[in-house]
Amino acid sequence: MNQVPTVTLNNGTHMPRLGFGVWQVPDAEAERAVATALEAGYRSIDTAAVYGNEGGTGKGIAASGIAREELFVTTKLWNGPSRKWGRDAVLRAFDDSLARLGLDHIDLYLIHWPRPMRDDFVSIWQAFEEIAASGRAKAVGVSNFRPADLERLAAESPLVPAVNQIELHPLFPQAELRAVHAERGIATEAWSPLGQGKGLLTLPEVAAIAARHGRSAAQVVLRWHLQLGNIAIPKSVTPARIRENLDVFGFELDAADMAALDALGAGAAARRIGPDPAVFDV
Repeated sequence: MNQVPTVTLNNGTHMPRLGFGVWQVPDAEAERAVATALEAGYRSIDTAAVYGNEGGTGKGIAASGIAREELFVTTKLWNGPSRKWGRDAVLRAFDDSLARLGLDHIDLYLIHWPRPMRDDFVSIWQAFEEIAASGRAKAVGVSNFRPADLERLAAESPLVPAVNQIELHPLFPQAELRAVHAERGIATEAWSPLGQGKGLLTLPEVAAIAARHGRSAAQVVLRWHLQLGNIAIPKSVTPARIRENLDVFGFELDAADMAALDALGAGAAARRIGPDPAVFDV
């Protein structure tokens, strides 16, 4: 039985709090990885146009035999600088993602980056309003948006993003942005929730908590996300690790554990792994 709890998004859509991400998974491997994840019990799959693996992801979904209404599929518009992102271009990109995935609707469609220097995310969001109204995306949201970007959207549109998917892990906890989300009714979703393994999972503080609970470091960090109220989408292509990352509902971190993990990225100790949304325009 699938034990992953859900969060109710601001439009009433229910989204699993723990999903499976396929960033950096080659298309040829995505089908197997997604099939393994779905067999393990995941019901939320996160991909993106720029990942180049929507086709393999769709094949894995189709091969699972799981009813579509039991699944939650996220993909993202790659609003890169190679084209002008007017309404028609956004709608074509959405149709292309649907075709590659082999689906007739998306559960969550995100603008991948704000690219504030291009000053076009508001017009892109207007096309997202149209996609949401059509029902072909059950919910729409954003990714990597800063407080200023969310404020700009709020000033220009009545539609509040359902989700903001951001880099978030104990080394970069984004407390200010999470507070903005809570004020605006936006769900917080963490990409690279394990910090891409770049030092986080081998820290002695994390190892000590894991040892006390008889769990892996990754399980401890994912449990931290869940207890904070985040949605998390860990990625792996290793079957044992895929299953391990889902097995995080049989224990709880206590207040001291949470405080120790919170302290890892407090103040000046916080460090970003991915690009800075203020300047990213690749």
